[in-house]
Amino acid sequence: MDADKYYIVKKKAVPEVLLKVVEAKRLLDSERVMTVQEATDKLNISRSSFYKYRDDIFPFHENNRERTITLMLQMDDTPGLLSNVLNQVAAHDANILTINQSIPMNGIAIITLSIEIMPQTSSTSIILSDIEELDGVHYIKILSRE
Repeated sequence: MDADKYYIVKKKAVPEVLLKVVEAKRLLDSERVMTVQEATDKLNISRSSFYKYRDDIFPFHENNRERTITLMLQMDDTPGLLSNVLNQVAAHDANILTINQSIPMNGIAIITLSIEIMPQTSSTSIILSDIEELDGVHYIKILSRE
């Protein structure tokens, strides 16, 4: 069986754990919870289930439209780190609209980044998680969504 095949199934045919993974992603995207642990605890699923299925299940939206999110990042002022952040955004098929960086103070830079989320873009929570895992990124906050 080909692992890249897609199927459309009715909600009643989807196992409960997969529906909870979708709900956890929605909670993370809506900022009702800030961590995967909080989302999985709230929905009574394991973090391993979330990570196992997060890239494989998405809600079907007939009118999937692009949107823009603006992020604020606090990160070390080290050569190449901003480039690594931008590469993560590009790797998830999102489009960078604007970049603003403060003058670094005490080795810390504040970056404001506006990103266009396209229909083919990975989940916002996945993008944020991958950026947060970069060595030197202290935190990310979503400032706005349009």
